[in-house]
Amino acid sequence: MAMATDPPLDPEQPRDRTAFDRPTDRSLARHRPVRALVPGARVTVVRSTEWDGPWQVEFQGTVDDLAAPEPVDHPQAREGESAYWVRFDAPQYDADGDGPYRKALIWERYLRPED
Repeated sequence: MAMATDPPLDPEQPRDRTAFDRPTDRSLARHRPVRALVPGARVTVVRSTEWDGPWQVEFQGTVDDLAAPEPVDHPQAREGESAYWVRFDAPQYDADGDGPYRKALIWERYLRPED
C-alpha cells in the first residue's frame, strides 16, 4: 500500500510562506536595515579570502524576498552583519561538497552587489 506524502513546502507560495514564517520568525514584515540590499538586487556570491569557502566557486544570484535580512548570531560575525536569502542563477555546491543548492541564507560579507 503506497502512502500519500505532502508536497514539499514552497516558500514562494503565500500559503506556504505563512507556514515558513511562523516557526522561523522570518516574517517579511521585519524591519529592514537602512543600508540593506533590496529584494531583486543582483549580487555575486564571493569566496572568502581567509578560508576555502563558503562556496566552491563565485557565482551570481538575486537577493530574494523570502524574508528580511537577519542579524548573524555567530562568534565570527562582524558587528551589525546581516544575512540575506539569495536565489542562485544556477544550482551550487558549498565548500564541503554538499548541494546542489538553489537558494541559501548568505552572510553579507560574501555578497558583492552588481552595478
